[in-house]
Formats: sequence, C-alpha cells, structure tokens
Amino acid sequence: MREITPLTPSDCFTIFSRVKTRFDFPLHYHEEYELNLIINAKGAKRVVGGSIEVIDDLELVLIGPNLYHAWFTHQAKSEAITEVTIQFHKDLFDDKFLRRNQMSFVKNMLDKSQRGITFPPETIAAIRGRLQSLDKKNGFDSVLELMSILHDLSISRNMKTLSDASFTNEQFNYNSRRIEKVFDFMNANYHTQVTLAEVAKIANMPDASFSRFIKKRTGKTFIDSLNEIRLGHASRMLIESTTTIAEIAYKCGFNNISNFNRIFKRKKFCIPKEFRETYTGNRVFI
Repeated sequence: MREITPLTPSDCFTIFSRVKTRFDFPLHYHEEYELNLIINAKGAKRVVGGSIEVIDDLELVLIGPNLYHAWFTHQAKSEAITEVTIQFHKDLFDDKFLRRNQMSFVKNMLDKSQRGITFPPETIAAIRGRLQSLDKKNGFDSVLELMSILHDLSISRNMKTLSDASFTNEQFNYNSRRIEKVFDFMNANYHTQVTLAEVAKIANMPDASFSRFIKKRTGKTFIDSLNEIRLGHASRMLIESTTTIAEIAYKCGFNNISNFNRIFKRKKFCIPKEFRETYTGNRVFI
C-alpha cells in the first residue's frame, strides 16, 4: 500500500499529467502531499481515508502525508479521463516559515489536508488552467507558481474536509479547554454508552447549555460528534482487522447492527461491508 513516489530529495515537487480510460492504481499512501485534478470522470469512486464518494465531472483534492487514497473507475464511462497530479515533500515548507502571519492560510489548509480536502467548482475553475500549465514553467518560476496556487487554494471558500478526524487520529484545537476535555473523554469511551449528561458534567455546564455550546464551537451536535468518533474507529477496524461487522458495531458503541449500518451509510454513502471490500480488494504493497 505504501507508494514510493518518483520525487527525489533534490526536487521541490513533481507533476505528471495523463489521459486514460480507467483508474487502475490501487489504494495506497505516501509521505508526500498530493494535489489531484481530475477532469471528465463522472461516476468514478474516490476513497480518501474513511471517506468514499462518487465524484462528478470535475474535482480537485489535496491529500496529506500517509493518508490512504485512490480513485476507482466504478461507473465512469469516459474514454478520456484527464488527471493532473502534483506531489511535494511534506517538509517543502519549513514549520517556522509556515508559522509566519502571511502563511497562516496555507498552514491551516495543509493541516486540514491530513483528512483530505476537496475544493468547490468555482475554485477549480479559477485554478484549473494554472495547474494544467504548471509543467510548462521551469526552475524557480515553477516553485513560485506552485506556492501561489497553494495560497490561492488556501483562501478558497467552502473547501470540504473528507475523512473522519478519528480515522486519522488527528487532534483539533477548538480554542476551548472544555471542548478538548469532552473530546478526550469521548475518544477514550466511545465504546460505551456515552450520554449528554456525562459530557455536560465534564464541561461543568447544564445539559441544554452544553448542547448549544458544542454546536457553536464545532458545527456539530453532541451525538453527531460522538458518532463521527465511533465511525472513525469502526472504519479503521474494518480495514485493519477481520473482526465481524457486528462485533465492530458493538465494540464502537453502537447498540445494534441495524443502527450501525444506517448511520454508516448516511455518513459514508455505503454500508460497512462495501467499505471493507473497497479496501481489502485493493490492498497491495508497492
């Protein structure tokens, strides 16, 4: 599953473009960041971490280091799928450099890419031509253009993260010690019947006040936040173990298999069995 990319330590980034009739590269991960522009592939299936979605004609995705990803032909019928892939080292931008004020948007985007990011159509339309012509630039000019593209992407409105936070073991800072304590508790106890009263007590707030508080801080309700954590752990177990789906459901705190299947399908657009088959059917070492 681990891809050794053609990017050498002496390079800043690599870019390659191809036109094809199908996706045939297996599920994989690598240490480099990857920016993928895909054109004319409506009906293909995209897998990024714990996210599985069927894509439209045009998409642009940024993948962080060591995050599972792949595209599969699925229902795509195009005879001319265009794919432009840019890969760059995870240390291309020094951490101190990224912490400068002028780089804050880029840093925030790169942090989010640990879960995978997809960009809205208007952003793709604005960036598409520059991505497709990036291989025409040389040397320092090409590096400057890549930096400019990444900056413009980082200020895009409505970018969407793809994979569950718990799937990637990502730690988020909601600028609230109360929320952090609650999420620590839910991550440690997701396999039990966690209640609103319990987490509200940890936050030292009345139940109703905490419900409003967590929604305001995270954009999700308490139960959605808890289910996201549970689904992230369940996704990992589906991929990395042979444990039955029913056992995984109970181990991740779902009270019955039907409820697990229903929530899983609503969030990931497929049932757990299909999710597992997507991974195990393409698990190869590269």
